[in-house]
Amino acid sequence: MPAMRLNARSKVNAPRRSPMAKAVAVTSIPAPPAKLAKVPLELEEPKEVPLNTWTSKKPLIVKVKSCERIVGPKATGETCHIVLETDNKAPFWEGQSYGVVPPGTKMNSKGKEVPHGVRLYSIASTRYGDYFDGKTASLCVRRATYWDPEMNKEDPAKKGICSNFLCDSKPGTEVTLTGPTGKILLLPEEDPNNVHIMCATGTGIAPFRTYLRRMFLEDVPNFRFGGLAWLFMGVANSDAKLYDDEFQVMSERFPDQFRIDYAISREQQNKDGGKMYIQDKIEEYSEEVFDLLKNGAHIYFCGLKGMLPGILDMLERVAKDQGLNWEEFYEGLKENNQLHVEVY
Repeated sequence: MPAMRLNARSKVNAPRRSPMAKAVAVTSIPAPPAKLAKVPLELEEPKEVPLNTWTSKKPLIVKVKSCERIVGPKATGETCHIVLETDNKAPFWEGQSYGVVPPGTKMNSKGKEVPHGVRLYSIASTRYGDYFDGKTASLCVRRATYWDPEMNKEDPAKKGICSNFLCDSKPGTEVTLTGPTGKILLLPEEDPNNVHIMCATGTGIAPFRTYLRRMFLEDVPNFRFGGLAWLFMGVANSDAKLYDDEFQVMSERFPDQFRIDYAISREQQNKDGGKMYIQDKIEEYSEEVFDLLKNGAHIYFCGLKGMLPGILDMLERVAKDQGLNWEEFYEGLKENNQLHVEVY
């Protein structure tokens, strides 16, 4: 692969190369190409972000190409990677979401039977899809279940309707699709040499996978990435890592541009001897993180909303230790469009 330029600011904080890790699950997701993948560049047009091409009143019916579990046997829960055959009828940009309407009906507050509502899922592939041809799009879905302590088993009546439908899907299963939606997590591409700090838990990795594949796997002449991408990922155990095989390839090929740090809560300890959560891992590098933010880096948060308070509390504490006015600093990040948050 051709060498990519690293801007001077990033060189000062050159990322350390992560050790290679064995993939926890064997999948049929296409392996990263040996060279930058050629893609249909017409998908770079139009220049305006596509929004709500398809709605619940006018949805797009697509079919599942593949659905497979992408976590190891000891993962806390099941997460699936689902490839949809869209035939480029629902174009999107990296960082957007699709809506899925699960089959069946429900009773509304008036006792009337109505269709299920739309559930939103972050898209986990670039606009070119896992096959780089623009004809598919992928979702990363965790199966939602409920453990009833009184029954001492899962209660199927309380399971997530849409997540279980998607995780149980087979090739050929029809999916009712809406969208795309969302502007908050669009990847800023005005400066291809910028720094991007991504913080994710669980399936919140989906939009960041799209960024990283666009940065490091695809041949997109109008966005030849030359900056630094730094991913912080929080998981329960090593078997719960998502797309780690791809990230390790990126780390090996671009050791000066891609950095990944895991917070593995059930296997690592923080500086105080407690469980290692994502805010603890970020705090280990807080001086570097703040230096990058002061110099214009973008920072992103995606995952369960419970991740955000701990991270913000930690950043506020570190800011005060550095003599910074956290409120002013935080508002400055928002005003400069450096802060991107999408939690659920």
